[in-house]
Amino acid sequence: MRIRDRVVIVTGGAAGIGLATARAFAQMSAHVLITGRRAARLVEVERENPRIRGLVADVGDGRDAARTIEKALDLWGGIDVLVNNAGAGAPLALVDTTPEHLESIYAVNVIGPTRLAAAAVPYLAESRGSIVNVSSSLATKAVARFSSYCASKAAIEHLTRCWALELAPQGIRVNAVAAGPVETDFLQERMGLSQEQADAVRAQERSVIPLGRRGVPEEVSRWIVSLADRDSDWVTGQVFRIDGGFALV
Repeated sequence: MRIRDRVVIVTGGAAGIGLATARAFAQMSAHVLITGRRAARLVEVERENPRIRGLVADVGDGRDAARTIEKALDLWGGIDVLVNNAGAGAPLALVDTTPEHLESIYAVNVIGPTRLAAAAVPYLAESRGSIVNVSSSLATKAVARFSSYCASKAAIEHLTRCWALELAPQGIRVNAVAAGPVETDFLQERMGLSQEQADAVRAQERSVIPLGRRGVPEEVSRWIVSLADRDSDWVTGQVFRIDGGFALV
């Protein structure tokens, strides 16, 4: 893979799929900037791998898009890959939905990635780089009480296709990976479920996934890295569903 010394930004890179992705790129000798909201966790990851640097930034805060791009430029002078991985979501009934609830989800899942992509475009054009968006099986699979999250992921998938058309003349490829149920802390830390609720969700998902189990972050991250690799230079505007067949049922 032609990854060595390429500059990669991974949002939400301190845990789960984001961390697995950062580690995979670093293992292939890329320079990786990860963002997250927990400074202590970012420091831990930096100590673990000298090719990974951390930046405290919130994808949902519009001011942090420019800061993230500027940090990568200050460190390494360019940008080759943007991985929009950070995500937010919480279950809520339609009748209880508030503007604040919608804004909190769309700020991270739709608006934030759009701002980052827009800020990165001039530098990705210089490197003929790529964007990989991380979506979810729920972009196409309807789930009661998760309508806001599901809709936000459907939005990022269609943004992927639109951006691919718009940016192709500049040599920028845009693809997405739609991850199925993966063994991370997302259900509790990001969706706010209790341990009991999260365990129930995990058990229900395992029971219906055709391949019989939930995934692990590395099973998603390897696809992200592959799409960023220049060997995939004739692939753009695609959404790859990595979910054990979950979206089929």
